[in-house]
Amino acid sequence: MKIIEQTIDAESGFGYIEVLKAEYVGDFVLEVYFNDGMYKRIDFKSFIFNSFNPSINKYSDETLFKQYAIVDGNLNWNDYDMIFPLEDLHNGEIK
Repeated sequence: MKIIEQTIDAESGFGYIEVLKAEYVGDFVLEVYFNDGMYKRIDFKSFIFNSFNPSINKYSDETLFKQYAIVDGNLNWNDYDMIFPLEDLHNGEIK
């Protein structure tokens, strides 16, 4: 995963981070909008395609990848089958 575009509204105050919305751009890229005014355009392709974990690798099927949801302010796939810590998404670091 790599950040390919980001912006932040420095005026926004927040006490916690949550995902407000995510939009599919294409080719495994999502624009992820956070409650602090920041949004990031995140490319998940290399993360998914380089994973040896079958639970992650199955999302190389673009139809499955596009079936993400925002649950409790977090971005996840198939009832927590694939999920990332909010701080990692916000910082652009997937571990």
